[in-house]
Amino acid sequence: MSKQRRVVITGLGVVSPIGSDLGTFWKSLLEGRSGVKRLACFDPTHFTSKIAAEVKNFDPSPYLSAKEIKRTDRFVQFAVVAAKKAMVDAKVDMAKEDPARVGVIVGSGIGGLHTVETEHKQYLALGPEKGPSRISPFIIPMLIVNMATGQISIAMGLKGPNSTVATACATGNHAIGDSLRIIQRGDADMMLGGGSEAAITYMGFGGFCALKALSTAYNDCPEKACRPFDKNRDGFVMGEGAAVVVLEELEHALKRSARIYCELIGYGSSGDAYHMTAPDPQGDGGVRCMAAALKDGGIKPSDVDYINAHGTSTLYNDRIETLAIKKVFGTHAKKVAISSTKSVMGHLLGAAGGAEMIVTALTIQEGIIPPTINYETPDPECDLDYVPNIPRSAKVKVVVSNALGFGGHNATLVARKFE
Repeated sequence: MSKQRRVVITGLGVVSPIGSDLGTFWKSLLEGRSGVKRLACFDPTHFTSKIAAEVKNFDPSPYLSAKEIKRTDRFVQFAVVAAKKAMVDAKVDMAKEDPARVGVIVGSGIGGLHTVETEHKQYLALGPEKGPSRISPFIIPMLIVNMATGQISIAMGLKGPNSTVATACATGNHAIGDSLRIIQRGDADMMLGGGSEAAITYMGFGGFCALKALSTAYNDCPEKACRPFDKNRDGFVMGEGAAVVVLEELEHALKRSARIYCELIGYGSSGDAYHMTAPDPQGDGGVRCMAAALKDGGIKPSDVDYINAHGTSTLYNDRIETLAIKKVFGTHAKKVAISSTKSVMGHLLGAAGGAEMIVTALTIQEGIIPPTINYETPDPECDLDYVPNIPRSAKVKVVVSNALGFGGHNATLVARKFE
């Protein structure tokens, strides 16, 4: 049996509510500078929640032509920009690569909701007689969820494995984990993995309001709204953005003298088979997912220095994720540092896992753990070390990153300092 190929992360690209360059993104996390504000893209007066983490002043024109911008949804634009930034960060020269050995898996939880609503509004305005003739011929390729991957591939000439993941809030982790497997089994030497989301629209935002999933208690102080593991949490804060990482087979990366952020060593995936939106009350899916990722990476629970939690700031997720961590890590659960960076950047839905893998890579490289901000009142059922409010310097060698999505989708990644 041949030795399994090792996989490292060599490039990071982000578009986010707290910065769309790595320096600003990382500084915002460490300073606890929240990206949550009163909703600006439409008037939220009649919605129960009035806050969100929006990407402000987004300009895709340095990365896409005017024609491409016109023919792509916002979530696709986010994805292409993040992917191009990741490739620049990795210093990849495609003229020196075999394009058939470079692939893409970038998913989205929801896809082109902006396009759906815009086209439908125009159809209704024109009526059933004139409306059909004004439907854009690009509506389908603009809204379908796989078009983020497709457009990235086209933009950069990447002809390797090419697919899409749509597992709600676990999307980014699944995309990166599946990319890991592709490289490990030898089907590619380099993959772009991550997620993109741009669903802050009337229906997207309103749907989560109707579900009573969003925070409503902090409309007058948005920066305080996302408070994972805090006793007074009352729901998540909807965000948007994209995050893409470059995964690379180790020898391939070393041959081109690439900078290595960390090594990706473990991936676990499971299903709750319990409820459309609520996690299993015993944390069964999360337990099996984390345990599988640790086993895959050959890591003991006591080896883990930091957990980047899913940590959505909802009543059930935070309590049940805490329970799952206790079951997997045993006595080490009280010793391991845990934080939810959603407290600063909001919940980027399908892009969350990608953004949190960037956090993971930077935490390992910089030796600083970002805090969980707004942690003010301890919850007796959430009684672990959540790195409250201020960053912490630490020697971080092994990190676990969790992602848990609607439908009972769970995905855990394990990264290690490269040596």
